[in-house]
Amino acid sequence: MNEAVRLETRAAADSRSAGGVLTIDLGALAQNYRRLCARSAPAPVAAVVKADAYGLGAARVVPVLHEAGCRDFFVAHLVEAVRLKPYLPADARLYVLNGLLPGGERLCADLGAIPVLNSLDQIRAWSRLAAALGKPLVAALQVDTGMARLGLSFDEMELLAADPAPLAGITLRLIMSHLACADEPELEANPRQLAVLHAASGLFPGVPVSFANSGGVFLGADYHGDLARPGVALYGGTANPAEPPMQPVVRLDVRVIQTRTVPAGTAVGYGGTHVTERETRIATLSAGYADGLPRSLGNRGAAYWGGIRLPILGRVSMDSLMVDVSALAPDALPPGARVELIGAHQTLEAIAADADTISYEILTRLGQRYHRQYKNPETRIGTSGQRQA
Repeated sequence: MNEAVRLETRAAADSRSAGGVLTIDLGALAQNYRRLCARSAPAPVAAVVKADAYGLGAARVVPVLHEAGCRDFFVAHLVEAVRLKPYLPADARLYVLNGLLPGGERLCADLGAIPVLNSLDQIRAWSRLAAALGKPLVAALQVDTGMARLGLSFDEMELLAADPAPLAGITLRLIMSHLACADEPELEANPRQLAVLHAASGLFPGVPVSFANSGGVFLGADYHGDLARPGVALYGGTANPAEPPMQPVVRLDVRVIQTRTVPAGTAVGYGGTHVTERETRIATLSAGYADGLPRSLGNRGAAYWGGIRLPILGRVSMDSLMVDVSALAPDALPPGARVELIGAHQTLEAIAADADTISYEILTRLGQRYHRQYKNPETRIGTSGQRQA
């Protein structure tokens, strides 16, 4: 090991070298999966692990979910499937939600991944490859039931059912669609989408159906189909506001760089968007928008210390932000002390609301400069990516 690698390895193992500590509770992740399984039963539950398992590290998340019983995993892009494959047990299935861009078909087949075909062009390309290889290829087929994002129209599904020639060489594993409003269970859009999916899947009798995302799991048995595929609920996000919260999976603590006391009338941060009205003690924290803390938290969000709210003053900078610590004893936060950004006093949803965004965005933006520590792991991963006892 050369000196540069040795130092990087040492830094990665030492939380003192990082501006913050991101704690990821893999035990809570497994609990959330089991809760979703109980709610979805008898339909099995897949896991959406796109965007590096919502930013938490797919290489660590997937083995834990597999240990909990998950056998179906969904990513968004083929490149994600390539990266995840070495960590995937042999009995697991890997789906690519966005289907295949032109030229990616052979790589997908060699990888053994299952594309979710979203257009007639994707179907034709997958069928041509099956013919060239002289063997059937597995795929899922997505129908757009009312989101206008991905999938075939109902009319195109009818054409395929009437003339299945474009599907030659393709073995359909799933008919699927995506709920647009599952986190708002009272909306009529949900049963409307369900009716379209029933009509479309009825054109292909015997093919299993997948519909329920995180919110869909809590909409009831009509939405579960043959395979639920939650995402954010696995990672502690709220899937349905009327339901008890999922187990929190992430905690974020950020370190203090320095504190200072400034007089009334002091402008704080870029643009001077906050001006102190009294003598104020300010702590500068070692994380900013480059670490996934939205700039919109400026003058709105907060950190916490011992249950005491510490308002963010001024704009969030790239690598730092300032909070008002006047409510604390002068020596409460020496350099290196940690304050809570996500945790017992500020949930994922709460910080997202302060930033005028959603928990998905907060999770997937959490940066790589934090020291990451994994709590309650149910499986350990070796350097080769293989599961260890």
